[in-house]
This record gives sequence, C-alpha cells and structure tokens, in this order.
Amino acid sequence: MTTTTAAGLPPRPPLTRKTKILYGMGAAANIIKQRGITAFLLLFYNQVIGLPPAMVSTAIMIALIFDAFVDPLVGQISDNLRTPWGRRHPLMYIAALPVAIAFFLIWNPPAGWEHEALFIYMLVCLLTIRLFDTFFELPSSALLAELTQDYDERTAIISIRSFCGVAGGLIMQLLVYQVFLKENPDGTGGLLSRDGWMTYSIVAAITIFTIILISSAATHHQIPYLRQPPARKATIPAMLREVAATLNNRSFVVLTVSGMFMNVSLGLKHALEIYFNLYFWGLKQSQLAVLTVTGVVASVIGVTLAPKIAAKFGKRTAAIVCFFGAVVALLLPIGLRILGWMPANGTNLLFGILIVDFMANGALAIMTGIMLQSMIADVVEDSEVKTGRRSEGLLFSADNLFKKIVSGVGVFVSGALLAFVAFPQGARPNQVDPELLRNLALIYLPTIGGFYAVAITCLFLYRIDKTIHEENLRKLAEGALEARTTDAEIEGAAPAATGPAGDLSPVAPRS
Repeated sequence: MTTTTAAGLPPRPPLTRKTKILYGMGAAANIIKQRGITAFLLLFYNQVIGLPPAMVSTAIMIALIFDAFVDPLVGQISDNLRTPWGRRHPLMYIAALPVAIAFFLIWNPPAGWEHEALFIYMLVCLLTIRLFDTFFELPSSALLAELTQDYDERTAIISIRSFCGVAGGLIMQLLVYQVFLKENPDGTGGLLSRDGWMTYSIVAAITIFTIILISSAATHHQIPYLRQPPARKATIPAMLREVAATLNNRSFVVLTVSGMFMNVSLGLKHALEIYFNLYFWGLKQSQLAVLTVTGVVASVIGVTLAPKIAAKFGKRTAAIVCFFGAVVALLLPIGLRILGWMPANGTNLLFGILIVDFMANGALAIMTGIMLQSMIADVVEDSEVKTGRRSEGLLFSADNLFKKIVSGVGVFVSGALLAFVAFPQGARPNQVDPELLRNLALIYLPTIGGFYAVAITCLFLYRIDKTIHEENLRKLAEGALEARTTDAEIEGAAPAATGPAGDLSPVAPRS
C-alpha cells in the first residue's frame, strides 16, 4: 500500500520499522549532548575546574539565547534550501563533525588559565555546539511532518524518537557514574575528580558523530518523496511577512507560550538536579546509577503508553493530565522533606521512595513530551491551510527559539540561587549545612511550581484534535487536486504572466 501526498509527489511506500527506528535514533545525539551540558557542565566547571557558578550559568544562558536566535534562520534555510539532496539532509550531514569536536573540547579546558579566559573558552565551545547541533536537530525534527501525515502514526514515531533520545542520554549518564567517573570505595574519584572526564568526552563525541550520520543516512532514500521548495528569489521583507503569517496560528502560539514557561522550569530543574541528588538527598553515585537505569525503564513505559493514551483521549487531554502528574511527582518528595515527612538520608526506605517517584516522573514526563511534539507537527497542516505554505522548519525553529531563550533564564536562575544561598565551592556530599539546603528547597519549590502551573493552563487553549487535523488534510488534498486539474487544462496554452522577480506572495489559502 502506498500513500499519495497532497502536494502531488510520487506515491510514498509505507515507512519501514527500520527507517522509523534509525530516524528516531537521531534524537539520542541531541540528548547525549543536552544531558551532558545540563546535568554536568555546571558541576564540572564550578566544583572541578573552580569557576564561580554565576559565570558558568551566564555562559550557558548566553549560548542558549544565541542558539534561540539562530534557530529561525536555520529553519528558514531548511524550508527553502534547494539541492539534489533535498531541503534537510545537507544541513544534517554538515553538523556531524563540528558538534562532535566542540563537545570533546568543552570537557578538556586548558589547565592554569584564569577565570576570564576559561569563561571565554567555555562560551566559544558552547556556541559552536549549539550552532551545529541546530543544523542537525532542527531539520531532523522537521522531517517528521513530511515522513507521515497520519495523526496517530506521528505520535508513534515521536514515541520511538523520544525513547531513543531518553535511553541514549541515560545510558551515557550511567556510563559516567559507573565507568568513566566511578567513585572508588575509599571515596576518591567520582564526579568531583577531573580524572575520567576526557574518556567521557571522547566516547560521547564519537557516539554523537556516528548517530548523526546513521540517522541522516537512514532517511536519505525518502528524499524523492519530500517536498522541494519553489524556485524563487527571496527578499528580506517578504521572508518576514511569511514568518509573521506562519506564526500567527492560535494553537501554535498556545504551545509556544506553554513551552516557554515549561522550559524556564526545565532549565532550573536540570541545572540543580545533580545538586539535589548529591547534597539534598545524600545519594551515592551507585544510587544515581540505579536511578539512571530506572529512567530507561520509565522511558520504555512512557513511549509504550503514549500512543495508546493519545489515541484514546486525544493529544491535548493526555498532555495536560500527564504534565500535571509529572510535576506532582517532581515536587512532592522535596515538599514532604521540608515538612519532615520523608525518611532520613541514607536509608533504604528513602531510596525506594525516590526510585518509585523517579520512575513515575520520568514516564509521565516523556509521555508529555511526546504529546507536545506531535501537537506541534499537527500545526504544520493547520498553518498550510491558512497560509498556503509548508513551513515545518520555521514552526519547529520558532518553537525552539522561545523555549531556548527562557530555558537560558532558568539556567541563569539556578546559578543565582546557588550564589544566593552561598553554596560552598568544592563541597563534599553530607558536608553541606542542612539549613542551607532547606533554604535552597524553599526557594526552588514555589518558583518552579509556579512556572509549571502556567504552562499546563495554556494547553487548555489548544484547538487541533483528530477531526480538525483530518479536515485540514482533506482541504489540502482538494487544493492539490484542483491545482493539478488547472495545470492540465491550461497545458499548451500561452504562459501566464508572472509576478516580479523576488515576489514571495503566498499561495492563496484554501478554505
């Protein structure tokens, strides 16, 4: 069985399981990079290298803001690039080597440099990583809406992609805890020792490079079935008009605002999570490794249930319920500890509770992410009906733009909170003042909880369900058939007058 696209492209054979898995595997490259930066970079440069936390978080924030503004540019290039290899694949292939080299370098700063020089070194590496990671991740994400238009199949493919990303990131994190930076029985080594970070950086960089090439090549055979943008001369004013018209979509705006508030919280959560695990809960690295394995199990549960729940209840309802549950699971243990209702650190009961809670949070969080990505993909056809243009890259990049700007704020706030409570540099676990940790938690809970509450509330305004999506596909198919019929009728007639060179006026919207 084959499917015919609304654009009149050649009939597309069904996607094979192998293609879906290898395409989904591409997410692991991004998550390995992302987890390394969000989970370890602040700890590494602050506690191992000796940079003040405010300097580290400032560099991360600058890189995120830079990345946010690069995204729409790359998105527009990706939507309009005309090559024998299509719109997406050339950018994806270009990204592999630079992002891998920069990721290796960031974990191997020169010894003996002053703080200011180390700050600049780290920032340059971060900017390079962010730039070339965008060259791969954004076109790869935008491919989803072209690989399939089926409402439920999109969720299934995103489930595979999410599992590969989470599993790849957690496996690499497990190797950090148990292989590259394993804590010795006498307490030496571990995350706070510089030994092992080079081995980690080499393995991670090679893995990122390999995954990008494999995932890109896996969808190379799909290029004949992907859309080619019309040949045209772009002008900046016309491109800006296109951007404004495309982004003026209610459901997209709602998802973007929700994502902005969510990513402030995520930036804060990811930066401080290792601090809470090591210092607030007093966990050992062997226990962190168990939690990492638990995360892989949670991701399996999440990606298995997400397509089924989305098909049964609809993506929006499923996203809201899962989102709320994930936030409760994240914040409840810390709140109970403040109230004195959690077991003491070092007890098996505490660790057992944290395992169950971590699994619940992980499964619900990945389910939420799957729903939200699939909802963004459904905006593509809704926007095309209204504007007459196919703008997957622009939509995904604009969504990333606002998320990355505010996640940078979240990372910056994490460094500010550590500085505010005077968190000691070079501190060993179980040697930090409990009152200091309590103060950190008291500031953390209402801040992160408030942003998550706004993010969840925004999702109630999203409007695209399965019925609306299928109606959009019907309108696009009718419009494509109409256009082909018109072309056939005028074939052999005198060429129609064309607009001036550089005219980027959109195709008339279908109603």
